[in-house]
Amino acid sequence: MRTRTALVTGASRGIGRQIARRLAQEGYALTVSARREPGLLDAADELRAFGAEIHIVVTNLADEHDARRLAAAHATRFDHLDLLVLAAGVGTRGSVAEMPMKLYDLTLTVNLRSQFLLIQQTLPLLREAAATAPLRGARIVALASITGVAGEPGLAAYAAGKAALISLCETVTLEESSHHVTATAISPGFVDTDMTQWTHEALAREPMLTTDDVAELVLALTRLSTHAVVPNIVLTRAGERIWRP
Repeated sequence: MRTRTALVTGASRGIGRQIARRLAQEGYALTVSARREPGLLDAADELRAFGAEIHIVVTNLADEHDARRLAAAHATRFDHLDLLVLAAGVGTRGSVAEMPMKLYDLTLTVNLRSQFLLIQQTLPLLREAAATAPLRGARIVALASITGVAGEPGLAAYAAGKAALISLCETVTLEESSHHVTATAISPGFVDTDMTQWTHEALAREPMLTTDDVAELVLALTRLSTHAVVPNIVLTRAGERIWRP
């Protein structure tokens, strides 16, 4: 049986690393990327301990050349792609009135433009994988945010990028489902990672979502048939603010 492959961005820490860990345990061969090499090497060592074939590509998604190089690196190492996981991103804060446009541009470049480009560049490989297993198909999973569904003060640029990412996943499914390729956005509230440390003064860690909560949903999506389309999964914390982070 052919080994299933996945490309996971943001794989050196947090949600991306946990998703990569679960996929390695499931027997996937992985291309993993992150911006900093030390963390990526550490993650790769852990993933190889599960017996998985791991290909690492240090990638700065703010650089279009790097994003293209990542897609090409996976194509060179593997001739197909069963699962694209877009877990990399930047967390930025700032009001509409005060956010510098340089920070706005960085946020949208990393959190939306690079995601669009990676989907575009990997679609031939996803179609190839889906053609060999049409009942299972191939999937794209993009880490969006609950702020893309319900706005939050101070997160204007971040939320706008995530809302657009949710829309992008829907459009990809509309255009590519005839090739048995579908896309799902996962939109969690605050997840307990280093990216959410800034919230700890106002929000305790204990009620936050875990990285494995998100990873479990990714694994569930890979087990669905190609007939099942899931446009967006909103994952929120228990409590009185169901549509808020």
